[in-house]
Amino acid sequence: MTSNLTPASSSSRPPQKDLVLEKLSQVYPALFGSEPRPLKRGIFEDLQQQHQGEDWTSEGLKTALRLHTRSTRYLNAVASGQPRHDLDGNAVESVAPEQRFHALVEVHRRRQARAPRDLTPQLKRRIAQVFEDSGLGVEAFSVLVTGRDEPLNQLTREVIEAASAQQAREAAWLRAFEAGSDSLESFAAAYGMPANQARQALDRARSRRDSARQRQAGVVNTVSTPV
Repeated sequence: MTSNLTPASSSSRPPQKDLVLEKLSQVYPALFGSEPRPLKRGIFEDLQQQHQGEDWTSEGLKTALRLHTRSTRYLNAVASGQPRHDLDGNAVESVAPEQRFHALVEVHRRRQARAPRDLTPQLKRRIAQVFEDSGLGVEAFSVLVTGRDEPLNQLTREVIEAASAQQAREAAWLRAFEAGSDSLESFAAAYGMPANQARQALDRARSRRDSARQRQAGVVNTVSTPV
């Protein structure tokens, strides 16, 4: 499928220099440097409190953060699935699946505007990974990421339905393997797969099952623990 996602108009704008942002990159290079990390929610208030008396205004700080969080480097960090960090560099919360999704789509649009070849296959792989990492089902994920871009909605739906079907196949393989007594090599041969491919599929299925059990245990603990 050839990509027809509209390139972001901001991709052709020259980089903007901002004195406040330069200061932030000096004070917090791990957060605002050449390889930024996703910022925790409420970072604006944290910066205001931490730097009272600095020679920048609230509006100047807002502008700097807006430039930073709209940069391709920052969006790449969000799209990669890294957690959000506080001013001390501590990972404090996850990036929501829809925020990660929208970040990777924007990065794709910017890259596609400059690339001589179609980057849709790469976009599909990254969407599938976000879906995988979210632990959500097709409908729940779709509700979060569906927008006004119908070609993107269709592409996303196709990708996550295919990913969901693959997850179901791998879960069935894991059940069959654990219920039987075959070696990995014999099991893989029975399904027409190389042993290494079978091992990877079974490992993915185990990881998903373990993650689902952990989420379920967290829900149970939350419900049963008195406030």
